[in-house]
Amino acid sequence: MEKIDEQQLFVPAFQREYVWKRDDAKQLIDSLIKEYPTGTMLTWETANPPELKGPYKYNEKQGAVRILLDGQQRITTLYMLVRGHIPPYYTAAEILNDTRGLHVNVETKELAYFSKNKMENDPRWQNITDIFQRKIRAKDIVRELEAKGETVCRERDDIMDDNTRAIENILDREFPEQTIPVRASVREAIDIFYKVNASGVSLTDAELALAQISGYWPEARDVFKKKLSQLADKGFVFKLDFIVYLLLGCLYHLGSEMKKLHDAENEEKIRAAWKILDDQVLDYVASILRSHAFVDHTDEINSVYALIPIIVYCFDKGGKHLTDAEIRKLVKWFYYSQIRTRYVSQLPQKLDRDLRIIKESANPFDELLAVIDEERRLEITPEEFVGRSISHPLFGLLRWYLKSRNAVCFTTGVALRQAMGRRYALENDHIFPYSKLKAHGYGQENRLKYSLAQELTNRAILTQFANRAKGAMDAKAYLADVQGRFPDALALQCVSEDPELWEIDNYETFLQQRRIVLATRLNEFLSRITETKPPEAAITLEELIAEGEDDELEFKSSLRWDIVEQVLNRKLEDVVVKTIAAFANSQGGTLLIGVKDDGEILGLEPDYLSLGGVDRDKFELHLRNLLNAAFGSAFIASKVKICFPAVKNLEVCKVDVQPSNKPFILKVKDKNGAVLEKFYVRSGNSSQEVSLAEMPAYLIERFPQ
Repeated sequence: MEKIDEQQLFVPAFQREYVWKRDDAKQLIDSLIKEYPTGTMLTWETANPPELKGPYKYNEKQGAVRILLDGQQRITTLYMLVRGHIPPYYTAAEILNDTRGLHVNVETKELAYFSKNKMENDPRWQNITDIFQRKIRAKDIVRELEAKGETVCRERDDIMDDNTRAIENILDREFPEQTIPVRASVREAIDIFYKVNASGVSLTDAELALAQISGYWPEARDVFKKKLSQLADKGFVFKLDFIVYLLLGCLYHLGSEMKKLHDAENEEKIRAAWKILDDQVLDYVASILRSHAFVDHTDEINSVYALIPIIVYCFDKGGKHLTDAEIRKLVKWFYYSQIRTRYVSQLPQKLDRDLRIIKESANPFDELLAVIDEERRLEITPEEFVGRSISHPLFGLLRWYLKSRNAVCFTTGVALRQAMGRRYALENDHIFPYSKLKAHGYGQENRLKYSLAQELTNRAILTQFANRAKGAMDAKAYLADVQGRFPDALALQCVSEDPELWEIDNYETFLQQRRIVLATRLNEFLSRITETKPPEAAITLEELIAEGEDDELEFKSSLRWDIVEQVLNRKLEDVVVKTIAAFANSQGGTLLIGVKDDGEILGLEPDYLSLGGVDRDKFELHLRNLLNAAFGSAFIASKVKICFPAVKNLEVCKVDVQPSNKPFILKVKDKNGAVLEKFYVRSGNSSQEVSLAEMPAYLIERFPQ
């Protein structure tokens, strides 16, 4: 801490923000009081530091300084608890969770944040900062207790004295420190930072990628945060992780492989991409969501990562405005992505698939909707509402639907559509008050009944003021009053206008009726947005591999490199030739080289190296020479197609073979060098030799001409 104050120890700009919460601070102090291990610090001594957090600018006359790479959360926590103020490399606005104000019971060593009822009249509870700064000592606490009439025996006095000293002794605690030497470059230091953090769970892949980006673009974090602040003022609140996923999606159409952003060669591309996102795309997408999807705040969104494909789609168009048809399709897909929880799990993998569709499809949102339909039925049924609380995504769709109808607050008559800033203003309220339902047996003692009391179909959307003013009025009286003052309000929020259903004895009938109405109305709402058709999309190569080998598909790990023995094995080339002959003699098929039998993608790099470090062009030439020698150039030119698609960023060789018009009999050598003639066909997922006895019957059937 002294080195921080003396401007000798700094935190680099590529470090993430202070993210610890109060419980983290409590656990750290508890471990320090008990003298438990609390980890090491990683620092970097350098005379050429990267961009630093905070206002201080490094002066080369200062010589070598220390950069804190690992341990920033602990040091920042201790600085705030010991010094009582925020360290110089942060501002108050950047501290999302202020961990100051931790109190300790000096007799029991219990740690807690201030609670008036618990601590106000108990001198044993003290702000730990006052103990660190020696404003409070054990004898002061003993005097206060005695002034209150308590007798403090010697044993209690000693315990409080020992505990106070244990806290003060934390200041003398030494953290083990590992130091990266001066000769390390910025890239090397960040790489070490990455490796240290990659082994734990403290940093996400996106945070590590952002650290690398900040290494070669020092202002990146501040630039991104400025934009996030602007979007938050409009109600669209995102974290820095979101920006990293967005950059990966725009540059590479991927949701995984964050390491692609680590290389400094990305700097120019990222700066250019960010300029388009900042100047044109992000605000435009926010406007589309507000004007066409009725989204006024990200609190209404189940998963903000559904916005990644939408933003990437707009980015791919160079920031140009979309047509009405395009907007309608993306809005429809967005709604279904929310209610069918597209990105709640397996986010990187799902983004990989969806962003590939955005890149390759002529009608991407039709195809993306078909993907959701494969996993979950699109149609909403009344049964889906049973026992579902307001945390269910259907409630988000209900909000957007009601706003699309210009629905109004039951109490004020004010439209639900609101221009919201950082704070979300709409609230939801029980139509049948929970206190009344609880008295009728819908309390927590009956799980099923309680879930019905909390069901989203028992909710109306009100303004913040109205919800607080309403109280727990009886449903019948409340709804009658609403109907009298705002005649259309109930119908606009899909609430029954039948007074009999407002009776608490008819509560479950009320729910049943509203479930049916909501399911019908929401399905109509979604279908009216636009017509979408399931695309006639070809199966992707990844999907083909996932299906496994069959009579028209075979995998080979390599063309000539033995993966197991790690040696050159030219006999493997004969196996490839045999497979192509079998496809030609059967109904055709596809051979994938660079894929293991179990579908693992190996790529072609071992084969490239076995040919002397060649590229795919020379690999293809070598393969064609083999096939021309075995089948003749005419057949290879007309019936065989060779290409090199990438799967999971690894290049494989795809050989598509059409059925031959004549049988191919291969000449092969046995182990003694004698030439033999063999005839191969496909049988299941393998290539099998047909015996001389079986050949005539097969030839008559397969080659009747």
